[in-house]
Amino acid sequence: MTKDILKTSSKYLSFILRHAPESIGLELDENGWADLATLVEKAEIDLNPQLICEIVKTSDKQRFALSADGLRIRANQGHSIAVDLQLASLKPPQVLFHGTAAASLESIRLHGLVKGKRQHVHLSKNPGTARKVGARHGRPEVLRVNSGQMYAAGHLFYLSQNGVWLCAHAPACYLQ
Repeated sequence: MTKDILKTSSKYLSFILRHAPESIGLELDENGWADLATLVEKAEIDLNPQLICEIVKTSDKQRFALSADGLRIRANQGHSIAVDLQLASLKPPQVLFHGTAAASLESIRLHGLVKGKRQHVHLSKNPGTARKVGARHGRPEVLRVNSGQMYAAGHLFYLSQNGVWLCAHAPACYLQ
């Protein structure tokens, strides 16, 4: 299995499972799960259960999860479509980090971190991960999020299965 096939297939799965299952006639349940066999059947690229399992196991970002019985798959976070990941609200660490492009800083200073088309704002436990995320969009900047203060003020936080912290919005007053 080449790295190119894994990367291309992973990007395709991200698009389908996070943003556009309807583009191939795939239905997700309310919790974001798709039937693995149906996904393979409807996919517009060459997918098979073994390839999908390899993507789930070897992805450094752990974007996907298989159900305990191995018959369903879903994205762990990053959805722009409505799904309920059934995550319980948790107390976050005192500080989390968000990676962004330098070009976005002015807007963030005005509006804070907004989820845009996604269901949540994504936050990292460490600045290195945040820097990698920000680098995908241009010159990276890492913001320090005073998540402990946000939590004390009533903001809810969730921890996705792959370790990404999620919140609905991070107001500018909590960012450095």
